[in-house]
Amino acid sequence: MIHEFPDLPYAYDALEPVIDETTMRVHHTRHHRTYYDKFVAAIRGSDLEQQPMETIFARISQHPPAVRNNGGGYYNHTLYWNVMSPDGGGDPVGALADALLAKYGSFDEFKTAFANAGINQFGSGFAWLSVTTDGDLAISSTGNQDNPLMDTAEVRGTPILGCDVWEHAYYLTYMNKRPDYIDAWWKVVNWPYVNQLYEQALAQAPRQKSA
Repeated sequence: MIHEFPDLPYAYDALEPVIDETTMRVHHTRHHRTYYDKFVAAIRGSDLEQQPMETIFARISQHPPAVRNNGGGYYNHTLYWNVMSPDGGGDPVGALADALLAKYGSFDEFKTAFANAGINQFGSGFAWLSVTTDGDLAISSTGNQDNPLMDTAEVRGTPILGCDVWEHAYYLTYMNKRPDYIDAWWKVVNWPYVNQLYEQALAQAPRQKSA
């Protein structure tokens, strides 16, 4: 088994006041942990135990719903924790900053487009910034615990930024005001890490396209 449950990369209260301690603790120890445990149970005894998540997602339509739903929940939350930081906020950095400017015209225009993807996602899901196989940037949203790596996704790519818009991610502080949550969320985005993911995905894009 190569899949492990990750510790939160900071204290449960580290993102306050943007995300409260109770939400973070319940979200990580109950929601995320449950997805992981159910995913592990769903793949136990199969060759999926030794396959990376990217490989599993690339053929997710061939696997049972328990693998899709719980594998997505396991992967999506792991990314979500890491694209946030107590020292986050500010503007994008590095090559990603240049790419966002070229693609969207300004950081504010990007933020608006990304926020709209999250706000307009009907029901539960995630908003994403991904690198497509041709190295372009794409904003999208997915329902439930789907993500752009899955062969079922309308917009496919490698996620480098994901915002959880399930109500359990923000309800204690923001109630039903999802736009307020997303607006505050920018204050904790870990842009150096997102830039690192961007550069890694960009390096893989030509190989993905030729595969």
